[in-house]
Amino acid sequence: MAHNLHEMSRKELEKLRKDIDEALSTVSQRERKAALEAAERAAAEHGFSLAELADAAGKGRKSKTKNPAKYRNPEDPTQTWSGRGRKPRWINEAEAAGRPLSDFEI
Repeated sequence: MAHNLHEMSRKELEKLRKDIDEALSTVSQRERKAALEAAERAAAEHGFSLAELADAAGKGRKSKTKNPAKYRNPEDPTQTWSGRGRKPRWINEAEAAGRPLSDFEI
């Protein structure tokens, strides 16, 4: 099925693009299903289910929770700092002006 793209109208090209997108989506779903089945077979060969392996893989991860704020900008209470990482500009400016860090503790 050869197409001469330079001789096709806009409508024909857009239909071809739509057909290609649908075909790619179908191929992607088919490949994903095949990969999942292969992974399940590999896990079963070792005496596990894929769900067991997925659960075990997720247990060693750190949580993505933020550290609680320890310092707050009195001029803008929405600005906080946990005390970790780089100091925010408002802390640096206050310390340069002679204010101790303890003034900002929550």
